[in-house]
Amino acid sequence: MIIRERYLNQIRPFYDSDLIKIITGIRRSGKSVVMQQIKDEITKKSDNYFYFEFEDRITKSQFKNADDIIQNILRNKKDELCYVFFDEIQDYDGWEEVCKTLRLKNCSIFITGSNQKLLSKEYTNKLSGRYVSFKIFPFVYKEILEYCKELSRDMSILDYIIWGGFPKRLEYKDENAMKSYLKDLNETIIYNDLSLRYKIKKMELFENVVNYVFLSNSRILSSNSIYKYIKQYHKCSENTISKYIYYLEQAFAIEKLSQYSTKTKQELSFYHKIYNEDVSFNSIRQTNNRFDLSHNLENIIHNELLYMGYTLHVYNINGKEVDFLATNGNKKYYIQVAYSVEDEETYKREMTPFNLIKDNLSQKILITNDELDYSTSLVRHIKFKDFLMLDTL
Repeated sequence: MIIRERYLNQIRPFYDSDLIKIITGIRRSGKSVVMQQIKDEITKKSDNYFYFEFEDRITKSQFKNADDIIQNILRNKKDELCYVFFDEIQDYDGWEEVCKTLRLKNCSIFITGSNQKLLSKEYTNKLSGRYVSFKIFPFVYKEILEYCKELSRDMSILDYIIWGGFPKRLEYKDENAMKSYLKDLNETIIYNDLSLRYKIKKMELFENVVNYVFLSNSRILSSNSIYKYIKQYHKCSENTISKYIYYLEQAFAIEKLSQYSTKTKQELSFYHKIYNEDVSFNSIRQTNNRFDLSHNLENIIHNELLYMGYTLHVYNINGKEVDFLATNGNKKYYIQVAYSVEDEETYKREMTPFNLIKDNLSQKILITNDELDYSTSLVRHIKFKDFLMLDTL
């Protein structure tokens, strides 16, 4: 497995800190691997550590309650700084008390979890603000190329646009086997985990909402718009739809991108575009190989920009939408995305909003899958294949 240096570089300054290190992200994005790589680095300088994997039934059965874990560590650790790793601890009752107590006993604590419950106010308040969090994404394209080099295989950009970046799926050279893995992963993340965690009773309704959301990636969605569609087939309430969308967010399966209002200079909480954490959630739901390349491409650009460290909003000016307003520190970028602007009408549609933006100090960027360069004196065109190899804009 490749060394995920970008994440390690962010976490290293906190190795010896008393802040609780929370490593989050969707299932099978590689959180446990990142934690293992942290452990490998730390254990080169110290043998005073403990590692617990709470998805392992044997580990769970060893401890009746939180006090058992605390006493086990305090009884066996050495006097110097002790490193404690808890993998997938979020469903263990009292985990926050374990972390809160141990950090006061000269322990540096690392935890992973696959839902945003770890970062909810209910739990972080109990940690008294003594934590720092890091989100792990499925592989971006540069990481895919690096891992495929280890696997002695090639991987095309088109394959990435369709099947995304879950690390394990790259190990399957047979396409049918890969699809089976992705479908099983989808089943585990979306249906098994969420239905159990939230005790969902109307599974057919839930499945239809989930399918609708994943197939609508890179589009404007609201609970009301989904409700208007779903109510044709199911008796339900808009409140139920809102809860289901919330569940998907909690599992890191989707991300809602809000609009930045030029009038109030703030986010509009009622306006969102939905992006899938991985485009495979869309593709496994398509039939007859009619893949949604255009919206998947935009979805991938969204995910890669987040990986690069940009804060994103949808930007609307005079009713014209710019796909992304990307900011990092005092740098700002207005970004339009299209699969191709070879068609004149599409070119005009994508370029027109740039002409309305009076901000001449920030870059205006067009990203497409075209081979031709469509740069102008005001707009920088980045070919998608080149964008995927960037570390920063």
